[in-house]
Amino acid sequence: MSRLLRGLIGIAAILLPAVALAQEGQIAGTVRDTSGGVIPGVTVEATSPALIEKIRTTTSDANGQYRLTNLPVGTYTVTFTLSGFQSQRHDAVQLTSG
Repeated sequence: MSRLLRGLIGIAAILLPAVALAQEGQIAGTVRDTSGGVIPGVTVEATSPALIEKIRTTTSDANGQYRLTNLPVGTYTVTFTLSGFQSQRHDAVQLTSG
């Protein structure tokens, strides 16, 4: 194998992880009530055909913040649920890389 070809293979091997990461994104934010107060303990579910497991779940923290990371690019439905409150559902959330 020539030195040039080995060098190109080495460069391609370095770039592959970066390309793979470019195909992922995240859904994150802060859950607030109508008065602007943060709401901890809210279950946040993201569903998508892009997910192997079909659903990813997290819970908002003490500051109302949530984060779902390493999500494949695609279209998601995001549902927010808390006992005693009406669930909120957001359809057709487009997740892109970056």
